[in-house]
Amino acid sequence: MSTRAHLRGLVRLLGGLYALFALAFLPPLLWSWWSGDGAWQAFVQSGAIALFVSAGFWLVGSSQRRAELAAPDACLVVVLGWVGCALLASLPFQFLLTPLSALDSVFEAMAGLTTTAATRLRGLEQLPASLHLWRSLLQWIGGLAAIVLAVAVLPLLGVGGMQRYRAEVPGAMKAGQMRSRVAQAASALWLVYLILTVACGLALRAAGMPWLDAICHALTTISLGGFSTRDASVAAFDLPAIEMVLMLFMILGALNFATHYQAFDQRSVRVYWNDAEALGVVVVIASSIVVVSLYLSALGVYADDVQGLRRAAFEVVSWATTTGYSARGAVPWPSFAATWLLFLSCVCASAGSTAGGIKMIRTLILMRQTARELSQVVHPRAVIPLRISGQTIETRVVFSVLGFMLLYGVTLVTVSFLLMACGFEFATAVAAAFGCLNNVGVDLSAVLPLGAPADPLHAAQLVLLTLTMLVGRLELMLAFVLLTPAWWRR
Repeated sequence: MSTRAHLRGLVRLLGGLYALFALAFLPPLLWSWWSGDGAWQAFVQSGAIALFVSAGFWLVGSSQRRAELAAPDACLVVVLGWVGCALLASLPFQFLLTPLSALDSVFEAMAGLTTTAATRLRGLEQLPASLHLWRSLLQWIGGLAAIVLAVAVLPLLGVGGMQRYRAEVPGAMKAGQMRSRVAQAASALWLVYLILTVACGLALRAAGMPWLDAICHALTTISLGGFSTRDASVAAFDLPAIEMVLMLFMILGALNFATHYQAFDQRSVRVYWNDAEALGVVVVIASSIVVVSLYLSALGVYADDVQGLRRAAFEVVSWATTTGYSARGAVPWPSFAATWLLFLSCVCASAGSTAGGIKMIRTLILMRQTARELSQVVHPRAVIPLRISGQTIETRVVFSVLGFMLLYGVTLVTVSFLLMACGFEFATAVAAAFGCLNNVGVDLSAVLPLGAPADPLHAAQLVLLTLTMLVGRLELMLAFVLLTPAWWRR
């Protein structure tokens, strides 16, 4: 097959992906029509544009029946698919929110599809109900895409230690061909994802949330997206029952969905107990809640210890799972506690989940490798295998993790410096870099107020943060590999 024909096949594949994404405009369209919020025309126009774009891609690639999706091709399709869907997803924001610029709209859409809680919007209570549903649906779709990417695509590409999951996915996902693998992974995981979403929505409604809020928060909780329907986020409801429900489902969303699948399939919770990564997530979250609550109590941040424990528990779970909800209101936290939350967003969540960050499995691999190096200093001739959950980790996986960590550190430092060059203060730049790279999000409304003049400085900030969210969601290497000369010479 010629290179031109092969590329036309990939273009056709992207056209099919955009056509599938166009169906996402239907739920908010129907909700707008049913509720009469007046926003239905924006979703009709957006859906029509999405179908037109997908038809153009499909026609350009129509001469090629189907492209064989090799590993390098998958990188290009995933990146262009995410970017193209974000551009299409920004259309309702541009049609309905006239103060929002095109860059602001793309930023909001990218935050949705990368499940990042960063937002440029204020006055959320005044938005049309269908637009709330659209924002939440974007994060739900992005979360599902992230799961399939992590469980079905990245292990085959050998990205940053994800090779470990080649043999650990459920039986329904052991396909040889990448195209078949992705399709089977989606069909195996979507039901678990949907069941958890419905259960979360019903539990939130029973805990006291109105139906619209319960639906939107269920979509953004399982996806660990963090978009809320209120400016004050979860603090606007101020109900312990709601916070307990959200904490439970945030933790479930932060665990490997392949593990969820196995637990459902085997009808046993022992699957979680046998997963070292899941145990690591729970232990780190529980210990962090104790440490942070005791620290807040010692400084007298809250009037009583019970309130301090409640706030500490919710914030720790929200940040550790890279969700980004907030329930502490306007109460400032000391720098140690706030910085610890940033640290948790890096290392705590599981691979194969909807979370961002480095992931717990890489943290465990590096810790075990460090312990092995120390042991070999004492016993130089000893052969000490590196095992996690009874599985031996190969040396090439360790090197892959080390390469990922180096790239993560370089990206974090580079983004921080670039943000400072664009006018951010040091603390704001570092927090924004951590938040967007880990897909946990930060409140940028104070830095970039809605309706501010679209001067080059603000444009540079928005573009940089948008790209950082995308790079973080694509596990860095998947995005950066397209910048290597070897990829273009292949």
